[in-house]
Amino acid sequence: MRTVTVPGLARGLGFTALFAAFPFVFTESWVVNIGIFTVMYAALATAWNVLGGFSGYLSLGNAAFFGMGAYGEAILFQHISIGSGYRPFWVLPLIGLGVAVAVLPVAWVAVRTRAATFAIVTISMLFIAQQLAFNLHSLTNGAQGLVMPLPPFPNTTFERPFYLAMVAVLALSVLLSWYVATGRLGLMLFAIRDDEDRARGLGVHTTYAKLFAVAISAGLTAMAGGVWAYYIGFIYPQFAVDPLVTIGAVLMAFLGGRGTIWGPTLGALILVPAQQYLAFSEGASELYLVAYAAIFLGVMLLMPRGILPSIADLVAARRSSNGAHRADGPRAEMPEAVT
Repeated sequence: MRTVTVPGLARGLGFTALFAAFPFVFTESWVVNIGIFTVMYAALATAWNVLGGFSGYLSLGNAAFFGMGAYGEAILFQHISIGSGYRPFWVLPLIGLGVAVAVLPVAWVAVRTRAATFAIVTISMLFIAQQLAFNLHSLTNGAQGLVMPLPPFPNTTFERPFYLAMVAVLALSVLLSWYVATGRLGLMLFAIRDDEDRARGLGVHTTYAKLFAVAISAGLTAMAGGVWAYYIGFIYPQFAVDPLVTIGAVLMAFLGGRGTIWGPTLGALILVPAQQYLAFSEGASELYLVAYAAIFLGVMLLMPRGILPSIADLVAARRSSNGAHRADGPRAEMPEAVT
């Protein structure tokens, strides 16, 4: 079932090349800064989509994974001294793997609930993680936060390594999302989304499928959190474990089309630059929050399934209509003697 097609491979490599070329074409620091957060939210939304989009389980606790990744990177600086420069980027896979394994015991309990109960459990996990960040002073330094060493990157291209690291996390997120969606795990998750009781009756190991999805989502989210922590340079509990991080990722996945491969990325490409522009132009009055919400609501009212699924439905309907028109045309022109 999992096949690599030439158009699909070309599309993936093309998008990756475009993302990677961005900081070399637009070299202004403030533009690359917006690019970092755009790509970060694209990765976060794609990671959330592995669970929330494929299985239909609305997780609201991914900010906890983000904070665990951020604190994991900071703790490695403070207590193990991994060095500065490019070294912190190379430990990101270990941070992602560690967070994925660490959340499994809690996820084992959470995936035994459904619907609104699951959402409540996950958002409770978020606030528990935030309180732990405030109170585990020996590891997190509490409300005083952790300070990261300044990376020795040139001032003119300071943002570029962080941007490229985020692109790598996004590429890995999209690749794993495709791998899951086109494999056996994807079939199991889609079956859970459609009818979990029936899927279990047909022999699908629903608990294990959901646990794998949670682990993948948590690991990818933690890697994005690690890059963010290194870029920001200081970690505070209220920012590292921020509910708005989860909300932003969920909105972007819904906007672009949850359950699709590229939908979350598309949602981030629309919403993050729009948010940054509106915050800059209307920030003093905070009216940008209203405009930001209006953009999202407008698209969701016109395309309730998200942008990519709505476009796919429109194209399919038009092709069906054209096919029916071509099929009816010749019969309509036949003489009555023949019919």
